[in-house]
Amino acid sequence: MAYNREYTPDFITELGDNEIFVFGSNLAGAHGGGAARLAYNRFGAVWGQGVGMQGQSYGIPTMHGGVEAIRPYVDEFVAYAKAHPEYKFLVTQIGCGIAGFSAREMAPLFSDAIDVENIILPRKFVDVLQN
Repeated sequence: MAYNREYTPDFITELGDNEIFVFGSNLAGAHGGGAARLAYNRFGAVWGQGVGMQGQSYGIPTMHGGVEAIRPYVDEFVAYAKAHPEYKFLVTQIGCGIAGFSAREMAPLFSDAIDVENIILPRKFVDVLQN
């Protein structure tokens, strides 16, 4: 399990044509704060859509329960990214803002993503996964 590519930047203000902003959302798609608000304001997130591709963004719900409630949505995202190699997915530190989880809690959900070349992970997630 070697991660040998770039890390998601801490602050994303613009995207390349093939880049997708992956953010933590809520099931209602009320993108009012944090990365979700940025996704809504800049990257095409759709108000009322809490899951999946929307514009140049991809929502993963993080506000509806514990880590195990989030896992199926991360698994769905990883499968989607594998099926769409034409995109580069920039995963933010989902769940580590308003949702209140730590990188140590969230990173293991992305263990299957570490070998997927078009999924770019935050350094904090990679550090957890490789230690």
